[in-house]
Amino acid sequence: MAKESILKRKGINLSPKTYFVDAMSGMAQGLFASLLIGTILSTVAKYVGMPGGAFLTGLSGFLSEIGKIASAVTGAAIGVGIASALGAPMLVAACSAAVGQYANSAGNGVYTAGPLGVFVAVIFAVEFGKLVSKSTKVDILVTPIVTLGVGYGVAFIACPYIAVAMNFIGQFINTATTLHPFSMGIVISVAVGIILTLPISSAAICASIGITGIAGGAALAGCCAQMVGFAAASFRENKWGGVVSQGVGTSMLQMPNIVRHPQIWIPATLASAVTGPIATVVFRLECTGVSAGMGTCGFVGPIGAVSAMTESGTLDGTAWLGIFMVCFVLPALLSLAISEIMRKLGMIKQGYMELD
Repeated sequence: MAKESILKRKGINLSPKTYFVDAMSGMAQGLFASLLIGTILSTVAKYVGMPGGAFLTGLSGFLSEIGKIASAVTGAAIGVGIASALGAPMLVAACSAAVGQYANSAGNGVYTAGPLGVFVAVIFAVEFGKLVSKSTKVDILVTPIVTLGVGYGVAFIACPYIAVAMNFIGQFINTATTLHPFSMGIVISVAVGIILTLPISSAAICASIGITGIAGGAALAGCCAQMVGFAAASFRENKWGGVVSQGVGTSMLQMPNIVRHPQIWIPATLASAVTGPIATVVFRLECTGVSAGMGTCGFVGPIGAVSAMTESGTLDGTAWLGIFMVCFVLPALLSLAISEIMRKLGMIKQGYMELD
């Protein structure tokens, strides 16, 4: 009882939701504020500078430099994001930036632990930091020493193993998708799409395993199918406001309705099973890491696909058509058609997908 009282007083909540929902959400925010926005700005910089002219050339260089800086502090940004999500005091949050930056690049000398390494190290650092925060008269010394010491220690021990494991998983998925694009296209699209709608960060998971190439394209297809699919299928209930909030925001808004009526998940999920292999087999769409797990949220996913395919030299007219069809048109048409059939059969009734 006394132990529970101390933890509660220090704001430490040992629950799956705290670490696998809240902390992972903070991790995704940190990724977005650094690596993701850096990649987007770097991509925009390439196109801005193409027409030429002193102003556009200068703007291109400016955006490119910001992109490099943002990407360079990925670990620190994730650390601060997780610390903020866990309600860390200012001093602990500041130390989490240093822990995150170290953990992001720590590994076994060949592979780095990346975002997942940051996730593990910062959680331990924050919780132990919170435990000692403001407990002594020399808090300005004790809190940073404990937070940094615990974070560094955990990263030093765990990150080499995390690096190897994440590299293995990522290589397995990327290679398996290259060898079996049709079947893996379905599996990845459906799985990542479902994760996106659940209160778990699909972006953080995609970044952690280092998903890339057409496997990333399949993940992007699944995420877009969920977001655009729910926006189209629920148009009767939510009109254009629902299109914006779900199609450009998040399909996670439908979770309370899914709990009450699980069958409303069928249209978007079936749509993802169709668009996944179309992305991998027909258009060979590519996407990388966090962008693949963002879907149409702020149009980050499609922009990420443009960036990845520009980098690989595969961005042509067919790729542009594929991005447009897989990310927007097909999910909307398929989900709407399936949902209308289900409405005719009485499986989905008016109001089942209405947002609060």
